[in-house]
Amino acid sequence: MMILGLVRWMQPVHGYDVRRELLSWNADKWANVQPGSIYHALRKLTEEGLLREVATEQVGARPARTTYEVTAKGADEFETLLRGLWWQLHEPPDPFAAAFSFLPALPRDEAAAALRNRANLLRAQNESTRAALESEWMRTTRPVHVGWMFELWATRAEAEIAWCERIAERIDSGVSYLPAELAGAEGWEGWPEAERSRPPGQARDTQE
Repeated sequence: MMILGLVRWMQPVHGYDVRRELLSWNADKWANVQPGSIYHALRKLTEEGLLREVATEQVGARPARTTYEVTAKGADEFETLLRGLWWQLHEPPDPFAAAFSFLPALPRDEAAAALRNRANLLRAQNESTRAALESEWMRTTRPVHVGWMFELWATRAEAEIAWCERIAERIDSGVSYLPAELAGAEGWEGWPEAERSRPPGQARDTQE
């Protein structure tokens, strides 16, 4: 969607200029558009009939540059993808969520420290985001809606900072990771919290 949209906006445009524009947006960090895949994506979109090659130019010993335009089919596809992303909720994959699902595998003090470290990293990142929002670069060289997107990132980060600190405090307090009903239930015997929840004096079954 990003590449189709940029070609539609800048057409006719060289692949080099599409790549340069995406890098200036830092799209590799928030849109999963990797710089090394852009030329391959342009060729694939052309094969699928969503883009067309307008011309190929070569200046001196420099690599040949192909100029692209969006086809009618490509314009329709861009509109479909754009509205799908606007009107539907898409949860991005989050590696931290995978790690957090195994919270009991970490010692409590390490888990709490890691959450507070995550909060500090997010806070430092947010300071950079806020500085960009207030910069001359943002005010004079970027459309207004780019600033609004930075505000979204900052707001999300602030919410996660507060969450990290809140959960770290709960972990430090010793709150059980398992409801009492699950502490001795079948299938939960190997859960790290289950051993802590075993009534005093009750030995572990040697067959477990």
